[in-house]
Amino acid sequence: MAKARKEAEHIIMTMMIGGRNDENERKRGLITTSIIISPPPTTYRHKTKQSKSFRVNAANVSDDSTKQQLALLLEVEGVLMDVHRDCHRQAFNLAFKKMGLDCANWTEPIYLDLVRKCFGGEEEMLTLYFNKIGWPTSLPTNEKPSFMKRVLKDKQNALEELVMSKSLPLRPGAEEFIDDALDEDVPVVVLAAYSRNGENVARPIIERLGEDRMSKIKVVGQQEAEQSFYGQLVLGKGVTSSLDEQLLNEARKAASTEKQKVAKEVASVLKLSVDIDTTSSESMQKIVAALRAGAEYAQVSVPDCVLVAGSLPGVAAAEQIGMPCVVLRSRLTSRAEFLSAKAVLDSFGATDLTLKRLRLIRSS
Repeated sequence: MAKARKEAEHIIMTMMIGGRNDENERKRGLITTSIIISPPPTTYRHKTKQSKSFRVNAANVSDDSTKQQLALLLEVEGVLMDVHRDCHRQAFNLAFKKMGLDCANWTEPIYLDLVRKCFGGEEEMLTLYFNKIGWPTSLPTNEKPSFMKRVLKDKQNALEELVMSKSLPLRPGAEEFIDDALDEDVPVVVLAAYSRNGENVARPIIERLGEDRMSKIKVVGQQEAEQSFYGQLVLGKGVTSSLDEQLLNEARKAASTEKQKVAKEVASVLKLSVDIDTTSSESMQKIVAALRAGAEYAQVSVPDCVLVAGSLPGVAAAEQIGMPCVVLRSRLTSRAEFLSAKAVLDSFGATDLTLKRLRLIRSS
């Protein structure tokens, strides 16, 4: 293991100081390199018309072919379903009804006003609302925190029941957009790992896509993110005893435009002196790990993936790792600004987000 670690360190440092002229050797046909990280043992289940590999061989594939690669990563809340328009407000009203709070009823304008004033903080929304209309007369002041916890618990239970009931629709055009991608053999990865309300809400929404689509896409939840190669290194979950050997193999595979990024990430685990950003919050690290895992499972390099996001954290994480991103607005984000996104669109469909338009946006 020690020998493997030393060799990995040597390879990484060589990569970072340009110790070998890979480009000249590549032109002479002496070396072939891969620009992606090999995925973990779980296989990508996308059924293609022909057996295809998304691995790029730098010695025999032209630059134009490499640019044609594409994988789609989709968030759940806000993208597959506008949960704030269709779920959260209803869930709060069901919680109020269950607790006998007949005076409390959130219309859509009231709900959206509370969201914007409190930046989506649900405890803050409840406090602002009851400060305005008055708290229940039988509620002692010192019991307000426990009262709010009960409302939020009942609201979460109501939200999960609403989603499980399958009575709420996916966003119009979402299924057609995914079908178009699958028809063109574009890998589709749905990200359940960092859904705001947890996988208990995200996965039933994803299952609305139907068994046929589910068999062709990859769902990345927390477990899948932790089991990815990047997740093992950064999150420290499920690290195998042969990690040093994996580091050595991955260091050897790092190439071309990806080698600096991979080198820094691997070097950070080996505790080399490398200038990397360690200021990310734990939440941001999990989102980044999910995006990286999505690229691994799709077997496409990070810059060749496009994240379709509905949240500010997702956009920020994509920018951090150099993944192109487009935003699909929801009721919650109708007034938000996404400065780093390549495009901000209102819906799926011919006038907004289609696969053809996404390709044009990505290449612009």
